Amino acid sequence: MMNVCFQCGMYHADKIIDPTGPFAVCPECGFKHPFRQLPLLIVSGASGAGKSTICQHLTGKVTQAVLLDSDILWRREFDSPETKYREYFELWLRFCKNISQSGRPVVLFGAGAGVPENIEDCIERRYFSNVHYLALVCSDEALSERLQARPIWRGTRDAEYIDGHIRFNHWFKEYDGQPEIERIDTTNILPEETVAQVNSWINQHVGSPDDHRIS
Repeated sequence: MMNVCFQCGMYHADKIIDPTGPFAVCPECGFKHPFRQLPLLIVSGASGAGKSTICQHLTGKVTQAVLLDSDILWRREFDSPETKYREYFELWLRFCKNISQSGRPVVLFGAGAGVPENIEDCIERRYFSNVHYLALVCSDEALSERLQARPIWRGTRDAEYIDGHIRFNHWFKEYDGQPEIERIDTTNILPEETVAQVNSWINQHVGSPDDHRIS
C-alpha cells in the first residue's frame, strides 16, 4: 500500500521521488516515505520465442530476484490497445514495486511489457531505479514451427496469429531506440544455453539483497 500516505492517509500513485533517500513524497502533506528504488528487469519477445520456458527453468534457481510471468494477471477487461494497455501495465508496475520492498527486484516475463513505450510513460515507472529490457528472438521459420507445435487449445496454429507474432518478432529484431533492448537469438541454441544467457543477464543487473537495504 505504498500509494497510501502513512501521515495523511491520502492515495497518490504520482508521489514525488526524492532520490536522496530515496523517498516517495506525498504531494498532499509532504510526508517522506523511505522505500527501495530497485531496478525492474523485463524479459520479452513474441509468442513462441521462449519466454515461458525460460521462466519455468529459472524459477526456484534464481534467488536474488522474484521471477513472474505477466500472463497470470491478464483478464479480458485489460484488452485495450487504444490506451496501450495502460491499466494492465500500471497494475503490474504497482505489483512489482510492492514486491521490491522486500529487498528483491522483479524479473517480469511478458510480451507487451517489453515494448518500452508501454512502460516508460506509466505513473508507477518512477518507483524503479531503472528498467532493463531483454528480448528473445528467433527466425521466422523457428517461430512458426514452435507455434504450430503447441496444443490446439492454445489457439496458436492459426495463420493470422502466427503472422502477427512474426511481425512482432521482427519489431524486436529491428528495434534501435532508447531505452536499449538487449537481444538473445534462440533459433539455433538449446534451451539450456538460453537459460544460462538469461541467468547471466539477470546477474549483470541485479545485486545482492544487501545492496537494497533501507538505511
